[in-house]
Amino acid sequence: MARNSSGNGTRAYERIQQSVLKQIQSRQMKPGDPVASERELARVHGVSLMTARHALAVLAREGVVERRLGAGTFVAPPKIQFNKLMSYTEQMGSRGLAPQSKIILNKIIGDEQEVAARLGLRAASHLVKIERVRHAAGEPFALETCYLPAQEFSALVDAPLARTSLFATLEHDYAVKIAYADEEVDATVAEGRIAQLLGVPKGDPLLRIRQVIYSTKSKPIVYVLGFYKSERHALFVRRMR
Repeated sequence: MARNSSGNGTRAYERIQQSVLKQIQSRQMKPGDPVASERELARVHGVSLMTARHALAVLAREGVVERRLGAGTFVAPPKIQFNKLMSYTEQMGSRGLAPQSKIILNKIIGDEQEVAARLGLRAASHLVKIERVRHAAGEPFALETCYLPAQEFSALVDAPLARTSLFATLEHDYAVKIAYADEEVDATVAEGRIAQLLGVPKGDPLLRIRQVIYSTKSKPIVYVLGFYKSERHALFVRRMR
């Protein structure tokens, strides 16, 4: 009978997961590529078929792979999970992928009364506006625009946010810790500039997310307006007991 753990304490199904993740991280396997069958994984790793099946089931639940009835298991395109308040950098890191962003705009603006109100600011307040196209597997999948009070965060216009996390920058450079967010989610369609930046036809379905993100002091810090390709998100709603 195959053992369920290795000498270093790693459980057998975790070894299989690590092996699959390593191949994805090294780009030996890319989104859409087939993953070895349960039988093949069991043979290679010297475990039971049930253990190999469990490993793939966990990876599927985490959105790393997707099971297709009658076809097998395939590497899934990266998805954003909206049941956790995580930065894009953290989301990609949890998948073992390098974050890729293109900054479209980063400057101080005025005359955004609705956004100012959402951040609890006076209507005439100046804001830092950061607009970025997010990429996964080399393709654009989201357009995110972040607004912050310019009075506190004006130096962000010079921050290297194409390759660093905004959350991490706020924590390390401003001693701001992110705690929770109020979020609105709805469906919309790609129009004009948004369709162009995401590389999709006009009228394609998109998921729109509006977030007011608060610090641990319950102070609104960031307002985010995001548009996401509809096939690149995972929304899980859990019943609280």
